Amino acid sequence: MRLLLIRHGQTPSNVLFLLDTAVPGAGLTELGERQAAALPEALADEDIGALYASTLIRTQLTAAPLAGARGLDVLVRDGIREVAAGDLEMRGDAEAADVYMTTVFAWAGGETSLRMPGGENGVEALGRFDSVVAEAAESGVGTVAMVSHGAAIRMWAAARADNVDVAFAAEHRLDNTGVVVLEGSPGDGWKAVSWAGAVVAADAESGPAGESFGSAG
Repeated sequence: MRLLLIRHGQTPSNVLFLLDTAVPGAGLTELGERQAAALPEALADEDIGALYASTLIRTQLTAAPLAGARGLDVLVRDGIREVAAGDLEMRGDAEAADVYMTTVFAWAGGETSLRMPGGENGVEALGRFDSVVAEAAESGVGTVAMVSHGAAIRMWAAARADNVDVAFAAEHRLDNTGVVVLEGSPGDGWKAVSWAGAVVAADAESGPAGESFGSAG
């Protein structure tokens, strides 16, 4: 299966660098709407057979132009929502961003028992994302697009793709409507083909969840 993980368009909370992770969350800015409108052309070469979005409104708004262009229903799933910030929700300071991203990347590195302050742990976060990917794989669709969130995509890709490690995911930001393309299956494993347009080797400013680690604030 070919899996396209797409970060949502820009939101007002992204502009203010706020950890806005609760449902329903912010909508899109005017720039975010333009980014969403550009997705059908940007993904014109992809034979997308199924389209998913999270329960946060920004992903559904981002998916809407692509759904309209392809004649697809948007399948809304809670499992691909953003990593819950817990006690850090709606904070925009550097300390909060550091704790948030440090925890997310620790999960990707295998420390899944750690818990976000007041929020979920890595077993829960990865498990819910895995469940949606498994559902998509079981559908038999060749190419699936999922509109999700910066931290969730970077975490899951670093944890599940054989050629993406924590250092790569931490150093490579994912701008709004950036796309990570993977190929594989839950049973055979995953390899990242490209990350925001850059080819990922076979070996291995847009809000805190999309920033390079260490400059998330």
